Amino acid sequence: MIDFILGVIEQGLIYAPMVLGVYITYQILDFPDLSVDGTFPLGAAVAAVLITGGANPLLACAAAIVCGAAAGVVTGLLHVRLKITNLLSGILVMTALYSVNLRIMGKANVPLLTVGTMFSGFLPKVVVALLVVVIIKVILDLYMKTYAGLSLRAVGANPQLVSSLGQNTGRVKITGLAIANGLTALSGALMCQYQRFADVSMGSGTVVIGLASVIVGATVFGKVRFIQGSTAAILGSILYKASIAVALRAGLPATDMKLISAVFFVIIIIIRNPAWKQRLQKLFGGREAA
Repeated sequence: MIDFILGVIEQGLIYAPMVLGVYITYQILDFPDLSVDGTFPLGAAVAAVLITGGANPLLACAAAIVCGAAAGVVTGLLHVRLKITNLLSGILVMTALYSVNLRIMGKANVPLLTVGTMFSGFLPKVVVALLVVVIIKVILDLYMKTYAGLSLRAVGANPQLVSSLGQNTGRVKITGLAIANGLTALSGALMCQYQRFADVSMGSGTVVIGLASVIVGATVFGKVRFIQGSTAAILGSILYKASIAVALRAGLPATDMKLISAVFFVIIIIIRNPAWKQRLQKLFGGREAA
């Protein structure tokens, strides 16, 4: 049971940087960025190739962040400069990255069984993952308190206000997408080291995981005053992974994991819908009265 709980926490923390990236695009920028399905395996591909080539795992993670940020910039440029819709911009970059990831790895799968990774040291895996997430969260929270971070928040809430203050809203959006996809690529780099292989299709459904985790975190912890939005997103990542793990442990086949994720996401959306909330309250209230 302890191993099961540790495994859930480890995977939740490893996915947490990606969830923070989705938190930036979905919650702050109001930008449905689908390119994360491509930048997640991009980070894994870059890290796997560098580590198998003898590079330090930390440097491999840094390189993954840079490559992911570059992909985010491309998404932003397609939307801001070429006036392509946000959804289509993400889809185009996600599609292109599939081929890019294959080029980087040279094949569909790169094993890391014979090389050292960040999780190969004396520290437990959960501690390593926690340290990375804490560092990322602190840096992100500090950035959000700067003028650039406040501009990022303002663009999602009121872009006209940012323009009136002399800020280039397009540049702010591109910066936000770069940060978000850099975090997503870092998550992919961590995951490939954790599971000791990188696969070109490992990013499938990443955006669903990220959105579900953000919504779970906001739903459960959003009204707790001392919990920040970034913290709620991280806790939401762990809760989401725990829910999926419990479903699999209950006997549902692992081949249905994507279906389970989609159904879980739909349930979350329904619960958050005010109309459905009222229906559920009337339903259960009526039963209690009866």
